[in-house]
Amino acid sequence: MKIGFIGLGLMGRAMVECLQNAGYDVCVLGNRDRSGIEQALARGATEAANAGALTDSSDIVMLCVGTSEHVEANVYGENGILSGVRAGQVVIDFGTSLPASTLQIGDDLATKGAAYLAAPLGRTPAHAAKGMLNLMCSGDRAAFDRVKPVLDVLGENVFHLGALPNGHTIKLINNYFGMTVACAMSEAFATADAAGIDRQTLFEVMAAGPLRSGMMEFVRNYAVEGEQSLAFSIANASKDVGYYRQMTRDLGLDSRMSGCADDVLQSARDDGDGDRMVSEMVDWMSKNMRTS
Repeated sequence: MKIGFIGLGLMGRAMVECLQNAGYDVCVLGNRDRSGIEQALARGATEAANAGALTDSSDIVMLCVGTSEHVEANVYGENGILSGVRAGQVVIDFGTSLPASTLQIGDDLATKGAAYLAAPLGRTPAHAAKGMLNLMCSGDRAAFDRVKPVLDVLGENVFHLGALPNGHTIKLINNYFGMTVACAMSEAFATADAAGIDRQTLFEVMAAGPLRSGMMEFVRNYAVEGEQSLAFSIANASKDVGYYRQMTRDLGLDSRMSGCADDVLQSARDDGDGDRMVSEMVDWMSKNMRTS
């Protein structure tokens, strides 16, 4: 199968590298940063002029872009995926998108006889290059079974989670929870600093009980060692928590717990820290918690 891949940021370029190393013929389409495109071309990929041309020349179309707006632009824009899609094709969104948008795109692609899968990712670009991602896939089971050999190249753990948009729903719940823990741990360290308590001492006490988690350790690694082991930006975290809140509103819910994480992540992003990593929220907390 020939694969069309849209979006060669840090995660996308690592996924393309993994696919090419497995022998797949890949056609690529990027945006502003051409470094990932050039790397893929040097390994033998071809480059499409637009999303419609990429779709027309591919059996599977994959997107790894930042927002639902970016996905929609690639699907519905002039010379977009919808203009080139044909019956039997499978389109896969690897991003973290709004479930309502996912449902609409799925319906519109179905009118052309194509299947849409939501397959948001877990883990990092380093895992992607090695084919060790977690894939939370949802959508038509027959389409999933057809492309699973390709997904197995990319993922160590490939889940089928039922109908659209379950994959995106679960990913947003997962990210809301993870970002809330990261912000809470960052505040805990900043509070310890103000009280004159050593950060590692605080962590050892907290981690000795049921609170211990991988996310706590990511924040601890930066706060104590200066080690950046969580490659996820504050801007992306803010986007995902905002999407989670939109999703809960669409479900007729009032999310109480996500409000604090949403507020501090937006504030850090708006302060110019959006490109910093989530574990660095401890620095923002240390600067911004004081009342005087």
